[in-house]
Amino acid sequence: MRDADVRLALHRWLREQHHNESHQTRIVDELAIAGQVRVDTAVLNGSFAGFEIKSASDTLRRLPRQVEVYSAVLDYATLVVARNHAAKARELLPRWWGVIEAVSVAGGDPVVLRTAREPRPNPRLEPRLLCTLLWRSEALDELELRGIAAGVRSKPNRVLWDRLCDSLDSAEVRQIVRERLKARSGWRAETPPLQCA
Repeated sequence: MRDADVRLALHRWLREQHHNESHQTRIVDELAIAGQVRVDTAVLNGSFAGFEIKSASDTLRRLPRQVEVYSAVLDYATLVVARNHAAKARELLPRWWGVIEAVSVAGGDPVVLRTAREPRPNPRLEPRLLCTLLWRSEALDELELRGIAAGVRSKPNRVLWDRLCDSLDSAEVRQIVRERLKARSGWRAETPPLQCA
């Protein structure tokens, strides 16, 4: 089972899950978080969900760090894992993370996904790290819209992010980041917007 096969199966599964909200859902592969890790597949709609893929040929060596960073910014997180890693991987996950097992099958699709545990809402988002997902122009636009950009327009990005976090509550920060990511063009790797069948 290859990573590409699991990713293809995940994209098909996500399209089925979100087909009724295609105009509101965006799927992005390889979304960088704070220059530390990349979310294999991110789904942006009314929430910010991320999916980490561990195929049969992967190791779990990087998973603890990925869990730590994902858990700071994602509303929902799910591990898509090959059966050979499933038991060990579950030991490394917070209870709110979802788990989908990727199973190789003979004939037809090479990988079938089976939900082993539904994801639950993240209980401990970190708005400051979430703000780092905003490009400088996006953060400055949000400050300008709220009339709180004075004194920081020429400052480093971290100052803009701090101003946003100090001025807004966590729910507002989550909404801003989610909407800015959904509206952004020029992604490194993007799946076309979902289309209704």
